[in-house]
Amino acid sequence: MPPTDADILIIGAGGAGLAAAAELARCRRRVLVLEARDRIGGRIWAQHLPDLAVPIEYGAEFIHGHALTTMDILRRGGKTALESTDTHVSLRAGEAATGNDFFHDVQRAMLTSAQLQRQDLSFDAFLDQSQSLSAEARAYARMMAEGFDAADTRRASARAIVAEWTSGMLSDDAPQARPQGGYDALLATLAVSLQSTGLRLQLQTIVREVRWSQGSVEIEGTFIGRPFRASAPRAIITLPLGVLQQSPDTPGAVHFSPALEEKRPALQGLASGPAIKLMLRFASAFWEELDGGRYRNAAFFHTSGEGFRTFWTQLPVRVPLLVAWAGGPRAVRLSSSGASADIVAHARDALRAMFGIHYPVAAALQGWYYHDWQRDPFARGAYSYAVVGGSDTRAVLAAPLANTLFFAGEATDTEGESGTVTGALQSGLRAAREALASL
Repeated sequence: MPPTDADILIIGAGGAGLAAAAELARCRRRVLVLEARDRIGGRIWAQHLPDLAVPIEYGAEFIHGHALTTMDILRRGGKTALESTDTHVSLRAGEAATGNDFFHDVQRAMLTSAQLQRQDLSFDAFLDQSQSLSAEARAYARMMAEGFDAADTRRASARAIVAEWTSGMLSDDAPQARPQGGYDALLATLAVSLQSTGLRLQLQTIVREVRWSQGSVEIEGTFIGRPFRASAPRAIITLPLGVLQQSPDTPGAVHFSPALEEKRPALQGLASGPAIKLMLRFASAFWEELDGGRYRNAAFFHTSGEGFRTFWTQLPVRVPLLVAWAGGPRAVRLSSSGASADIVAHARDALRAMFGIHYPVAAALQGWYYHDWQRDPFARGAYSYAVVGGSDTRAVLAAPLANTLFFAGEATDTEGESGTVTGALQSGLRAAREALASL
């Protein structure tokens, strides 16, 4: 396809871009998809090892809640989801104790709060004013907001977190699962949907500038290092929030002309949350044998300290792999050195605090896997969260401009799935349908 012979350009071949492309291909539109990386998937990125029964998921891993859009695509590809257990083990005063009900305490405080109906607060301020919560429950809520939402609780919108934590995604009957075979099974199904004579997917294409006016979009960049141009009447922008927020001279940033002034409230009202995800491979799943098998069915481990505070296993699959996770300001501090070996050392220290008396963690570690999404020029963070006053700005980010530019990505989701793969997929379908209607 010549670079000018398209009805719609799509910038980005992550979940949102692929979902949009599949919908447009189904409607027999001519589409050119431009992806900066040498692979599809964006923040979905899996590596399969021949002697490990689960993939190494550098990015997205879980399916939160019922996630109908995600499940529909998996089923079309002949796959399903493997539901994880929800058994948590916390380390308190040097002793491991299973289970707590802090989350339900926090939910009850959220549901009975009248303060947020009057004005938004930071999540920290909301917790400080929630007198019904114990100090332990407040500490748990801050840990979860940092970990689950990758949020800085000093900036994060309490109104947005309350809406999320009291929604169906985190209800008692909402499953927490993983795609069978990993998230690249979903990518494979979407890729099959792209097999159309009118669709072209072009990797290693870095977009530098988007010039647009009503009914016209011109793109300049590089394709495998060489100058590249393309044009079309419409474009779907699926750039991550963190990329959209960069100044034009930052590596990976895209310059829009004219500037996206209408998006300024959203770009100021949302933040790209930092997260560190480190996969640790051991000689054996040693935690299953400790204390007479006490932790054999543990899905999550939590500990205190300044480094990693959350680890998870791959249950229901039993493999010698632990994932170390940190989000929010903690992730920023951990990654400040920029050295992967230092990050691994922090994870070993946290595991020693939990298991070191019983097991030689360092000696058993056989390998580790890590990608820095904060420094990735085409991501600039893990996923989005709303800051104080920004709980309603996702709709602003999602709104089309002059029936010419359309926006997708998890940060634009307004159906309660922001920050997730499902949110990205839904937004891609929505943007594709908006673009189709404009034609």
